[in-house]
Amino acid sequence: MKKDRAVLVSLWEVLAEEFVRCPSPNLKGILDKVTEQGPDLLMEIQASAQLPSLEPHIKGLSETHRAAVSEFLRPLDDQLVSGDPLTSAVGLETRYMELIVIKQDINDKLAKAGKTQERLEEEGAAKNCERIWTDHLFNRRPQSKTPPKIIVVSGVAGVGKTTMVQKIMSDWTRGTQYQKFAFVFLFKFSELNLLDNDNETQVSLTTLIVRHYKHLTNDRVIEILKKPENLLFIFDGLGEYKHKLDFTNVQLCTNPDDDVPVHILLTSLVSQTLLKGCSVLITSRPTALEGLDIKRADQFAEIVGFFADQRLNYFKMFFDDTDVGTRAFQYVKENIILYSMCISPSYCWIICSALKSHFMTPEEERGTPPKTVTEIFVMFLHNILTNHKQETSKQRGILISLGKMAYYGVDNRVHVFNEKKKMSNFSLQPVLSSSFLLGLLHRQSTLGHTTYTFYHLTLQEFMAACSFYLDPSGGVEELLKKRDSNKDGQFEIVSRFMAGLAWCPVLKTVEGILGDFERKTVQHIQEWVKQKAKQVLQDQDKSEALRVCHWLCETQNKEVIRDAIGVNLRMDFNDMTLSPLDCAVLASVICCCGELEGLNLSHTPLTAECIRRLAPAFSCCSEVR
Repeated sequence: MKKDRAVLVSLWEVLAEEFVRCPSPNLKGILDKVTEQGPDLLMEIQASAQLPSLEPHIKGLSETHRAAVSEFLRPLDDQLVSGDPLTSAVGLETRYMELIVIKQDINDKLAKAGKTQERLEEEGAAKNCERIWTDHLFNRRPQSKTPPKIIVVSGVAGVGKTTMVQKIMSDWTRGTQYQKFAFVFLFKFSELNLLDNDNETQVSLTTLIVRHYKHLTNDRVIEILKKPENLLFIFDGLGEYKHKLDFTNVQLCTNPDDDVPVHILLTSLVSQTLLKGCSVLITSRPTALEGLDIKRADQFAEIVGFFADQRLNYFKMFFDDTDVGTRAFQYVKENIILYSMCISPSYCWIICSALKSHFMTPEEERGTPPKTVTEIFVMFLHNILTNHKQETSKQRGILISLGKMAYYGVDNRVHVFNEKKKMSNFSLQPVLSSSFLLGLLHRQSTLGHTTYTFYHLTLQEFMAACSFYLDPSGGVEELLKKRDSNKDGQFEIVSRFMAGLAWCPVLKTVEGILGDFERKTVQHIQEWVKQKAKQVLQDQDKSEALRVCHWLCETQNKEVIRDAIGVNLRMDFNDMTLSPLDCAVLASVICCCGELEGLNLSHTPLTAECIRRLAPAFSCCSEVR
């Protein structure tokens, strides 16, 4: 815009030609903005990069707050240097990779069901999505008179919601992004749960801020809250909150000094009855969106993880040696099941961690690389065990206790464990400082509480499965009964790991450190999988048959698969919805069995990607509908 007319017209012509060739939503947004706003756009961009005009004492408070938040974030960088698992995945300054965030329709059923990633796996589908860069979340949209105030960002577990929030906080403290906000306050829903107890069920917004940010006093916060338009409140992890949010007017408050339940503070900020003009960012899993009146949001976006090029770049960064990273990536890309997991940054990290020791070993000394999800997690555990050999005598006992706590969490839908209650209940209190334990758990201290979470929900489910193989009194029969009686898939991933571990060839690497897994448990699960698979595949319960195929795929045992399928079996998935991953699993199982009598996929909506993944199985079927 600062150039002469000829340069501006040339740029405009190029953009118009490009839009004809490739009419992407993002390019249309650029054209609309320039058409609508003209020279005003330059002023808006410059204004968004500068701090608002502040009185001297408020400016001083802003600088103090910025410095304190930066100090809080510094341990993340220190952990990165020391190889902490969480920040090896995050790497806020040196290894962060911009996540793909796309604008969504508030009523999008796929977004609310967490199925967007599957849709984006389709070739060319990503081109039709309007991408939003993290630092543009609060930018004014074309045809809108004011910038958005209430933003909801959704994303499945492990896709990078908390990482994105940490990056926003880091960029703000360094003065590179979000400078139109003088103050940014971050709250985690898991921490807010701890505030709501029997002794104190109500708190004011002023008090809440002072408790989280010790450098601010009550009087200072009152001064800060006088200019709501300068404030950004971030609430991370709605799925972990124990309350349902109520947006009825009766429940809302207007005064930041009034004591009310914490969830009322949140709904009042979102409804703008409290601090009208402030900005609010909420992150949530798709399954938790029902507890939020999402129509109150000015913008709804979804984090969908990594596209293909980003996955390759992540591997190159992780391995340091780009050639080794590229070889590891090519191996994963040939394994459709593992490759589909890599859309999630946390899965990318787990897979890279598991493969690193394999691909960094001279080729003549390598064993067989992991092929299944179970094998990836076994290798991941093996690396942690070998990195903490000094604690060898304690490792099995710690893993049994940790696995029992993990199973308790799966059984009771608990993913955040309190130091004083849950950790002591499972005899983990004496080893809380163990570096081995912290290779599997993320520790966070705030508000006088210390909490622990597994680095990924799937890691919690894997550890739960391992506990049954490590402990002779594991009570595996109870798990199998619960799995059979529960129809909502609560124990499904644990069951897959149970099946995978029963035949896992790389398990010997872990047993060499921990001692043998319980043979009775191994035999019990092997027999259960064989009988259950035969029964389900013959009964033709379509949903259950698909789940059984996932187990069989994890075993990678052709004899077990052929025995379960038998002869003259017809598989019927008529009128079902199959994801590309489901199709890859089916293809793997069918190809192992040699020949299938029939495969019925009529009235099953199959995308081009689904058909591509199923293709190897078609030649193994006498008849395909």
